[in-house]
Amino acid sequence: MIEALSLPFMQNAALAALLAAVCCGVIGTLVVANRMVFLAGGAAHAAYGGVGLAYFLALPVLPVTVAFTVAAALAMAAVTLRRVEDTDTVIGVLWAAGMAFGIILLDLTPGYKPDLMSYLFGSIITVPDSDLYALAGLDVVLLAAALRHYNGFVSMAFDREFAAVRGVPVMFLHCLLTALAAVSVVLLIRVAGLILVIALLSVAPSLAVRRAASLGRAMVWAGLLNIVFCLSGLGLAYAFNLTSGAAIIAVAAATFFVSLVPGLARRRQGA
Repeated sequence: MIEALSLPFMQNAALAALLAAVCCGVIGTLVVANRMVFLAGGAAHAAYGGVGLAYFLALPVLPVTVAFTVAAALAMAAVTLRRVEDTDTVIGVLWAAGMAFGIILLDLTPGYKPDLMSYLFGSIITVPDSDLYALAGLDVVLLAAALRHYNGFVSMAFDREFAAVRGVPVMFLHCLLTALAAVSVVLLIRVAGLILVIALLSVAPSLAVRRAASLGRAMVWAGLLNIVFCLSGLGLAYAFNLTSGAAIIAVAAATFFVSLVPGLARRRQGA
């Protein structure tokens, strides 16, 4: 891995991994603690609608995709707040509809059409400098939002009804968290692909939330775990000529399943 870091594209990949790890450590922990992983996954898939719309209208991809994804995510957030019993169904429908909408618009777009598979799997080893700057800016925004509303996020994660009674703006924080997750997903998809983004948003934060004594510590641990996953996966990809995103996910998934072993062993002993 040390030898690989002498290569410019690997340096960019490592930096992208560090920035993505910080982003997913913060927003992923908040998403996991508030049981919103499925909502974040729905927003990620709905982003394809924004990509298709941007190409169909011949507009810049990033702002159009961000606006479309935030709108879809807020629609999902409204459903989760008002009709809890229909949450999974509506998110699933918007998830599928967003992807279908994007694909149909791309089919109708004349001339050059992007390969949607690149958005699905991404390529962290081909990250341009502009995306690194965007990720750095996103990290600053997420850290500022987490610090500014930390107590509210903690209260909301613990008990939403109690938090609302105590005067915490639960609806505002829920929508803010949803919007931040949507923006994070869009920027990270450009860097790492949809599958890797969902893995970074869920695996490390779930491990951290189970073991950390506070939400803040869980964010730190989730970020550190994501750094380990990303750098280890990049090292494996370089050493064995593997797809970088798949290698990172394999390391994260293996760590997650290994972490379950002690709990299963204790349950068997207790039985």
